[in-house]
Amino acid sequence: MNVRLLGVAMALGLSLPVAAQAQMLQPGLWELTTSNMKVDNQNLPDLQLILGQLQGQMTPQQRAQLEKQGINIGGKGVRACLTQEQVATDNIPLTDPASGCKQEITDRTGNQWKFKFSCPKAQGAGVATFLSDREFTTKVSGTFNATGIQQQGSLDSRAVWLGKDCGTVKPRA
Repeated sequence: MNVRLLGVAMALGLSLPVAAQAQMLQPGLWELTTSNMKVDNQNLPDLQLILGQLQGQMTPQQRAQLEKQGINIGGKGVRACLTQEQVATDNIPLTDPASGCKQEITDRTGNQWKFKFSCPKAQGAGVATFLSDREFTTKVSGTFNATGIQQQGSLDSRAVWLGKDCGTVKPRA
């Protein structure tokens, strides 16, 4: 497993839960897990397996760089810390603010929000389903160009609130 695959997962997975904008979520530690990842209709391993393999291969510098971006690998996926101020705004910062990614909510019906997103190397659409203020899921599909080749991708993700205490996970600025 290589870092390019993590890049694909990050481009599709971490840019998408931003659809949680303005939805009142609990502040604290959140864990994002990804499943059913496909690239050009081929199944990829779940993010948990990819992250487990990468953890052993990452240098301390690579891990520090991810943590500087607010990305912490732990538990079953990627963890993020959200402050009270962040969950009260229209922008839940689960992506790197310097990533160039933008999203737009296109429809809000009940507990489901449809959205589209655009990043420098990825674009697409999805739906976020809010199960409670402590859990939401997303289904996303789009195109990306993480390796120099345009590809189709899709994935499902689940975000779960782990508690008020973020421990060592720092919120994004």
